[in-house]
Amino acid sequence: MKKSTSRTSSRPSGVRRVCLAMFGCAAGVAAIAPMGLAHAQAYPSKPITLVVPFPPGGPTDQVARVLAQKLTEQMGQSVIVDNKPGANGNIGGTQVSKAAGDGYTLLYNTSSITLSPALYKNLSYDVQKDLAPVALTAVVPLALVVHPSLPVNNVREFVDYAKANPGKLSYGSAGNGNVTHLAAFQFTRSLGIEATHVSYRGSAPADVDLVAGQIQFMTDTINSVMPFVKDKRLKLLAVTTARRMSLYPDVPTLGETVMPGFEAGAWQGVMVPARTPAALVQRLNAEINKALQSDEVRARLAVQGAEPLGSTPEEYRAYVGKELQRWAGVVKSTGVTLD
Repeated sequence: MKKSTSRTSSRPSGVRRVCLAMFGCAAGVAAIAPMGLAHAQAYPSKPITLVVPFPPGGPTDQVARVLAQKLTEQMGQSVIVDNKPGANGNIGGTQVSKAAGDGYTLLYNTSSITLSPALYKNLSYDVQKDLAPVALTAVVPLALVVHPSLPVNNVREFVDYAKANPGKLSYGSAGNGNVTHLAAFQFTRSLGIEATHVSYRGSAPADVDLVAGQIQFMTDTINSVMPFVKDKRLKLLAVTTARRMSLYPDVPTLGETVMPGFEAGAWQGVMVPARTPAALVQRLNAEINKALQSDEVRARLAVQGAEPLGSTPEEYRAYVGKELQRWAGVVKSTGVTLD
């Protein structure tokens, strides 16, 4: 089976099903654990910093700000978003891993945190030892989109066209080792498609080139491509969730068309330094799950194409472990390293 080739330009998975089937939780799990510590009962007594390890205005930042605003309302203290982009999220991750475990420095992480251990040989922190999971928050599905010039109207037609034109198509990603790269790599490899990978510095420049026809397809986050799909500058062929999105009920999943069982997505969550007391972790978990149940929050996330999740800390820890194993094999097969 042919593998994708790669060149560079200057320019969860469907977590919801796992959370429902494996955990039996969804966003409805919001039981507030008894506070066993006096200082936890008084928490918070000052503003909380939510470190977002990606640039302002991006898909992760947008969801994080919706949650931060709601948490501010619920907790009676400001939850301030602090963007610390760089190194596939590792600059922010490192900062939080070394912060005081007092509940006032949180990490708004994404699925990239389970990709980095396989991509970087010298990470300055260990996600399983130096950070404590609090809760899964949301998943932004990936979408298979193509340039309108391609004579295809569905996934099967696209696969047939790509196979009939080996090496003539190229696909973009938000960067080497990014979930948008690895999902497309799995797609092309499993279906025997020979295509060229073009790495960009984020989704925005990749989307611009895709709309311009410089590249022909991409598996990008749905909230990044929605404006182009709406004005018909891109064709939306499929989504990568386990089930069809309520936002696009007529768009099939890759799992039901050409890749049985496949699901992927840019899932998100909140973590804290590993030394954070369990009582504070439980308090934060309860507040996050409560926020995710809010009709206001769910409506604002839906506009962005994001689906609320929710979990207990233990469920999130187990999920991270499975994702680390899953992506380690995929990254190894690409041969990509980032240091």
